[in-house]
Amino acid sequence: MPDRAPQPVDRQLPTDEARDLISLVRDIAQREIAPSAAEEEDTGRFPREVFTLLSDSGLLGLPYDAEFGGGEQPYEVYLQVLEELAAARLTVGLGVSVHTLASYALAAHGTKEQQTEHLPAMLGGGLLGAYCLSEPASGSDAASLRTKAVRDGDDWVITGTKAWITHGGIADFYTVMARTGVDGPRGITAFLVPGDAEGLSAAVPEKKMGLKGSPTAQVHLDGVRVPDARRLGDEGQGFAIALSALDSGRLGIAACAIGVAQAALDAAVSYAAERRQFGKPIADFQGLRFMLADMATQIEAGRALYLTAARLRDAGLPFAKQAAMAKLHCTDTAMRVTTDAVQILGGYGYTADFPAERYMREAKVLQIVEGTNQIQRMVIARHLAGPEER
Repeated sequence: MPDRAPQPVDRQLPTDEARDLISLVRDIAQREIAPSAAEEEDTGRFPREVFTLLSDSGLLGLPYDAEFGGGEQPYEVYLQVLEELAAARLTVGLGVSVHTLASYALAAHGTKEQQTEHLPAMLGGGLLGAYCLSEPASGSDAASLRTKAVRDGDDWVITGTKAWITHGGIADFYTVMARTGVDGPRGITAFLVPGDAEGLSAAVPEKKMGLKGSPTAQVHLDGVRVPDARRLGDEGQGFAIALSALDSGRLGIAACAIGVAQAALDAAVSYAAERRQFGKPIADFQGLRFMLADMATQIEAGRALYLTAARLRDAGLPFAKQAAMAKLHCTDTAMRVTTDAVQILGGYGYTADFPAERYMREAKVLQIVEGTNQIQRMVIARHLAGPEER
């Protein structure tokens, strides 16, 4: 690729502390993440040392309370950190988003005793989390999950299989949704399961078209015993906790998508400025200039949409509809922008020597994870027209 460096995104941040935070993240991204991203994605290497560095730098618990080791940053700041990380390498940005999602149930619904015991290590002690809702036969229809937790004295015994688990097999803790009661959403409870629990194992990671450095695997729970002290929230409250977590998690995916799209735009602009055809840079051709303008406009619109949803969340206002809109729009934008970036690079865009093809492969999964974009449309429509008739 040409040496022309992209200009940093001009961010509207609420405080000087937030501006310093973004500067720190950009420094880490440029020094520790981006240089090895292409090679490590190609070989499927997970950069655990980067997550240790992020934890040591206070970047794994940004939206949570300082009392328990969090950064106590508003979501509008946390999401822009995710965007910066994802632009450098999606495996890292998505990994931080998933870790934040996995920490949510304890941070939002745990008792003070549970939070005091577990959160400091989760938010700043080098631990890495995973979120276990989906199963082989229950993806979009998550309320039909079959993993069971049976009460045995002061313990629960959990049996079942979770699927599509980011960090499956390498996580230090798993937030697991399991059935403790009747069928349907009211019979599900949340548990905090240690990564080294007896009976917990992971299958061989899935072979994916992109995001190869981030392990995605089935997680098997074969009679895993956890004390009732690791139950999060009330019995039967697990599905409500899961949906609440996903509202915030969708914003994380939206921010990651804009990060990938921004990286693809930067690569396309850099290439177009250096590549010469017919005696001049291809960036001088109007057709290509219009493509770049459309890409940049879509990215700015997506960024504004996820930040609007984040500010609603920060203000304590309902934001579920806006979160679904942000996830839908930003991930569709990432797919369009990365596809256009490949087109702008022409034949080079289709080779692994340039990053555009990797961005395109990575963008695709963002339209699927944490609720497919078809599910997001259903969520938005319910807010507009009410629930579907049964």
